Amino acid sequence: MLRKVIVFTAVLGLALFPFAVMTQAAEKQQIVVDLVNEPSTLDPQLQWNPDSYFVYRNIFDNLVTRDNSGKIVPEIATSWKNLSDTKIAFTLRGDVTFHDGTPLTAEDVAFSVNRIIDPKLASPQLSQFAKIAKAEVSGDHEVTLTLQTPYPALLAQLTKLSIVPEHVVQNVGNQAFNLAPVGSGPYKFVKWDRGVSVTLVRYDGYWGNKGPFEQAVFRAVPDASTRLADLQAGVSDFARALSSDQAAQLDGSQTVKAVPVLTERMAFIRINPNKPPFDKLELRQALAYAIDKEGITRGILGGFDKPVSQMMTPAHFGWSDKITGLPYDPDRAKALISSAGKPAKFQLTIGAFFDQRVAEAILQELQEVGFDVEISQVDTPTFLQLVQKGPTNAPALAISTNSCACQDADGVLNYLFHSGSTWTIVEKPEIDALLDEAGSSLDEQKRLADYEKIGQFVVDQVPTVPLYQMDAIYGAAKALNFQPTPNESFFLNRMSWAG
Repeated sequence: MLRKVIVFTAVLGLALFPFAVMTQAAEKQQIVVDLVNEPSTLDPQLQWNPDSYFVYRNIFDNLVTRDNSGKIVPEIATSWKNLSDTKIAFTLRGDVTFHDGTPLTAEDVAFSVNRIIDPKLASPQLSQFAKIAKAEVSGDHEVTLTLQTPYPALLAQLTKLSIVPEHVVQNVGNQAFNLAPVGSGPYKFVKWDRGVSVTLVRYDGYWGNKGPFEQAVFRAVPDASTRLADLQAGVSDFARALSSDQAAQLDGSQTVKAVPVLTERMAFIRINPNKPPFDKLELRQALAYAIDKEGITRGILGGFDKPVSQMMTPAHFGWSDKITGLPYDPDRAKALISSAGKPAKFQLTIGAFFDQRVAEAILQELQEVGFDVEISQVDTPTFLQLVQKGPTNAPALAISTNSCACQDADGVLNYLFHSGSTWTIVEKPEIDALLDEAGSSLDEQKRLADYEKIGQFVVDQVPTVPLYQMDAIYGAAKALNFQPTPNESFFLNRMSWAG
């Protein structure tokens, strides 16, 4: 009889365990988020990368945003209308305040737009907004944007343009603003312990949906196994960038879940065609033939990610089924290396954000066809600085990822291949012309045709090797309601504890 009571009690305890966890979570007023690295910036008009974006997008509002289904919807702008092909007027909310209590005005919106397009700021996002000529206050709650040319991707790009307070930026300067940002979003900045964490608190004066957590702590946890262990131990509530193997380890967990989503981000190999050994086309082609994308996505990444043959994903406007790319053919790669002459030793540069298993597999594949190559791993800020050194001085070879969070080819191709971009890989007038034409045409078929030509240029000249459409795998407490999106948004005020 005693044994039956013990067994019954144990079973009852297991049955109640998930409920207990949910109840505890519902009462929890803090969320702890494990990033891969600390943000490289908290100024939303400087670097754009997931670790930065996860944090600062909760501090700032944008002119427009995307809902969880991907539809572009109002945020600071309540509506907009085209005055002509090159002028668009935005009507603004009148009930928004910054975290210091001052009202957000049309002057702040115009300042924010003009700031990011000012070459003096040297924003890495400049190419995303270069079609905007100027922003002007055109009413008490209205701002009008004047464009250099018609720009069909404008609204898609504006989903990333955050509104900053003119009076704060002007008073403290860009550097100080980055260290102590003031926004109008659902969470306000508290402190940044460099190399450790960023702490935000809920802004109770927020005009929109209030955040469910009083406090949010974003921690830098570079080691993926540590991020997983933190989740399983309840030390953190959410983790970015888990692997497929780690996702499998969460199957059947009573307290933690894996949350995957196929994104608009893609992985690719960035080549410097102006630097030996890849100033030879044959060696760039050999590189492309050497890589088994299907083997990598299935054998290493668990089939979550999907191979691609062009510098965008099916989630983007501009994707073409006609671009096939160079196939995996290691024998062809060896023959090209033999005919071109064995190149000198070089480095494959990777950032700490990239999957080391994939990098090691690519390294091995390159070595197997005859390349003499070794990995050079750097932290994320250093990697970003290196690849922005231009077509002449950027690393000979680097593995990178690419996302504009805009789901339009204009955003992903312009900043990699237009000579006006700080990220550009090539400087070719004919490519600039195609990008300019596609980016300004209101004829969708014309745009698609131009993007196909750029896709074929990538196949023929191999300035990059597209690898795969990336699946973001998040880890989260089971009681946390979170809906992932293809553009990798992370909005605290769209989340909640179950129960």
